[in-house]
Amino acid sequence: MKPLKIFALVSALSVTSITIAQTVDDREQLRGGIKAGINIANVYDEQGDEFEADPKVGFAGGGVLSIPIGRYIGIQPEVLYSQKGLTFNGNFLGADYTVQRTLGYLDIPIYLQFKPIPAITLLFGPQYCFLLHRRDKFSTGSYTTEQQEEFENDNIRKNVFGLAGGFDLNINRFVIGARGAWDLQNNNGDGTSSDPRYKNVWFQLTGGIKF
Repeated sequence: MKPLKIFALVSALSVTSITIAQTVDDREQLRGGIKAGINIANVYDEQGDEFEADPKVGFAGGGVLSIPIGRYIGIQPEVLYSQKGLTFNGNFLGADYTVQRTLGYLDIPIYLQFKPIPAITLLFGPQYCFLLHRRDKFSTGSYTTEQQEEFENDNIRKNVFGLAGGFDLNINRFVIGARGAWDLQNNNGDGTSSDPRYKNVWFQLTGGIKF
């Protein structure tokens, strides 16, 4: 999967360069912060008629709180606006079509921190995602249309739980973050939606500052 290779390459280069840099040891201090960056999103466990998914790049950003439990362990909740989605192709009654889907989520991960050295924070934990809106761009032949929906039905799952993990590279008050996350529940809430069924997976790269 190409996004996975990009994520691994950027992470490896970042770790190599940052581990030699000096940073302030604030592992036992309560810190807040903000961050922004990109998601590289796709889906897995998909089920649909001739359903082929391609990755989508979107915005990610929000607030972070670092709560120490000691020098080496802590809790890090985050509240983020997170764009996910995909592009998928299919065939209906002999006609090829393409749908570009953009999903806007409120993501709330709660990470367990492991802080072996001041420059690196390792993170893993559960994540709650609430679907705010979806925009679909449908194309077939020369015809294109867009539709945006606010969800008020039970056919699309709005509340999704998943897992997330990654690391932060700390350079004094600046933070470079890398994450990987995936849903544990599919998008098709009660099983009656006509949408293809799938689960979201995404890789996230951000830059931020802590206070």
